[in-house]
Order: sequence, then C-alpha cells, then structure tokens
Amino acid sequence: MAKPFTKSVFKSLFRRKGYDNNNKCYKKVVRLCSNHVDCMSVVYKEYGDPNKVLGIEKHQLSKRLKANEVMAKMLLAPVNPSDINMIEGTYFLKPPLPAVVGNEGVAEILDVGENVKSLKVGDWVIPNQAGFGTWRTHIVTECNMFKKISNDIPQLSAATITVNPCTAYRMLKDFGNLKPGDVVIQNSANSAVGQSVIQIAKAWNLRTVNVVRNRDNLEQLAEQLKQLGATHVVTEEFLRKPEMKDLIKSLGAAPKLALNGVGGKSATELLRHIAPKGTMVTYGGMSRQPVIVPTGVFIFKEVTALGFWNSQWNIENDTSPERDIMYEELCNMIRECKLIPPPCEMFPFDNYAEAVESAMKGFEGKKKVISMQEF
Repeated sequence: MAKPFTKSVFKSLFRRKGYDNNNKCYKKVVRLCSNHVDCMSVVYKEYGDPNKVLGIEKHQLSKRLKANEVMAKMLLAPVNPSDINMIEGTYFLKPPLPAVVGNEGVAEILDVGENVKSLKVGDWVIPNQAGFGTWRTHIVTECNMFKKISNDIPQLSAATITVNPCTAYRMLKDFGNLKPGDVVIQNSANSAVGQSVIQIAKAWNLRTVNVVRNRDNLEQLAEQLKQLGATHVVTEEFLRKPEMKDLIKSLGAAPKLALNGVGGKSATELLRHIAPKGTMVTYGGMSRQPVIVPTGVFIFKEVTALGFWNSQWNIENDTSPERDIMYEELCNMIRECKLIPPPCEMFPFDNYAEAVESAMKGFEGKKKVISMQEF
C-alpha cells in the first residue's frame, strides 16, 4: 500500500503547487512511484509506404522484472536506409509483424533482474542484433538482447555506432589485406558509411580516393570530406575521364580495395581502377542497379568481387572477442576525436513522422535522429 499512498500524496502536493499532468517533474515523480512504466512505440502492422503505415502504440511495462530481464529507456535512435527498407518490405531482414521500427540506437539501463551481472543501472547499451526495434521510449527484455557500450563518449556517437562505423571498420579490416600507405577507393563517399571509411582509414594511415555525385556545392562537400581525412575527392563523371588514370598514377599504387555502396555504372568504374588481384566489396545498392563486372577485369586483373552485410557478421560473431575489440577501438577513436558522426538533425519522438518524411527525401546532408529524452 505504500507506493499508491506515496503516489497520491505527491499528486496532491504537486496540484497544490499548481502543476498539471504535463509538468516534467510531476511526471517523473509519478513514474518513480508507479508499479509500471508507460511506453510508446512506433509500429508497422503491414509493409508499405513509411509515410502511411506507421503509427504510435501505447502500453504499460511492469517494473517487476524476471531474473534475467532488464528495463531500459531509449535515448536516441537514428533513421537509417535499412529502417525505411524494412518498413517497405524490401529489406532482406523482415521481423514478424507487427514490428517496432529501428535497428540502431542507444538506451540507458533503469533496472536489472536479480540474475543479471553483466549490466547495472546507469549503463548505456545498444542492440545486440538488427531488427531490435529502437523507436520506442522504454523496453523490458532479456539482458542478452543488449550490448554494453561506453558511456564516456557522446550520446550521438553511441546511438550511431552500430551500423555505419562498424560496417566501415569491418570492410577495411577484413578485406584487401591492407597495410599503412595502401589506397582504398569508394563511391558514396559522403554517406554515413563513406565518412566512417574516410576517418578510420586516416587513423590507420590508409589513403582514400572518394567518389561523390556532382552537385552545386561540390567544393564545399570536398572540403568537408578532406577535413575528415579524405586524400582525394572526385565526381562520378571524373571517374570516367583520362585524368582519373593520372590521379591513380600520382598515388604510386592503384587501390587494393574498392568499396561499393551504389552499384550500377558506378561500381563498374571502380573496378576499372583497382589494382590487379584487388578486391571490391559491395555493401549497398543505392542506385538499385545490378553490379556489372567487365569480363576483361575479371580475367586479366583477377579481381575479387564480393558482398558484405554487417548484420550477418554480427550474427556469426555474436560472442566473438573480435566484436568487443572492434567496439573498443571505435570508442577509442571517438574519444580521440578521430571518428565523429555525420551532421545530424534531431526530432522529438512525437515528431517521428516528420523525421521519416525528411529522410525519405534522401539521406544526403544531415542524418535524421529521433530523441526520446523527454520521456
């Protein structure tokens, strides 16, 4: 009876002070005294246009945790292309419907079950695997659904570390047998993955040739990427010119590794410029065009063309020490300001639809991030 009594007393006191139900302090006190937590989630019950099929569902989570459960409050969750594709039903991974949106984000542990030893109240955590459903205010789940992340890095960095920096890290680490001084060429260089590639490559003393689409603010974009550590920034059109061969010669060595996030003609052009026995890794297909490898490149250059999906790597390396090493190295880069997230635009949780609509116009410019700080 103590908690209901305390709750009613606080309600009475706050109302005497003139506070209404929307007051932040009032809501926090009520939440602390309650046996449950009010939760909101962004859910889709069918695949389709993200601007039409999403909705908010409200429900209550019991504070009475099972032995291996934890309760967490989501802090930030980005809007990624994979999120949009999953809602549309075009992504390889399809969670059972209805599903909560979101593959990436950072949360804070509010409480832990009696058998949980790996996490404690106040820890920051990220989803252990894709398809978690991060667009929600709170969650109760088994502790192994989360992975602890350092809470001495910026919150935004923690919220956006799982997808793009990890993809960049693994491709540079696992393919091409790269050594300091080697050259990497990539398209979609201004994407979130591309910017991570540039920064990690610089930290590892690798040189990068970065391909972007032509645009009005090309000089500004090129300067931004060079500040991150890009060695060269060129356009798709320049990639097809004879001058591109001169640029490669000036490097003293052709790229050993090509990273393709576009597909189509762009991927074909990357292959024309990589070194004999070089490797091209495809991790995305923003053009929605197939990857075409010229026969001569395959035969006479003996190149290797393969794909990489970060989510699959995480499944296969769920408990691998290599995964822990990766996160620690990335966090160290963040602490040393050698790895910063792309420019972001914040949207309150209530305005998730605006974030989605903005993201649907294109993932150039600022990354869209949903904030749950008010809950």
